[in-house]
Amino acid sequence: MSFVVTEACINCAYTECASVCPAGAFHAGPNMVVIDPDACMACGACAPVCPTRAIFPDARLPPGQEAFIFLNRALAARWPALAGPRGPMPDAQRWASPQIKRHLLDI
Repeated sequence: MSFVVTEACINCAYTECASVCPAGAFHAGPNMVVIDPDACMACGACAPVCPTRAIFPDARLPPGQEAFIFLNRALAARWPALAGPRGPMPDAQRWASPQIKRHLLDI
């Protein structure tokens, strides 16, 4: 089991999750962060600190978010590891409420 960052993170990219991850499993892209499932220890420390509630165990994803299991793995292999916390996206508060944002993912 590992944790997965889902659609709610797109255009927000808060990084409180990365700052509490003991495994350094987070990777940062242009407008989202993802978890490397091979590095994730499944400790769950990241999920409760995510302001957008975008992080879930892979076995308990919300309906319609299953593709993010693959996306986290694929994008973690392409994007650099998140060395430390960084500020969120400029309009993060506007994008924080749940909505369909998958088409905005910048890969």
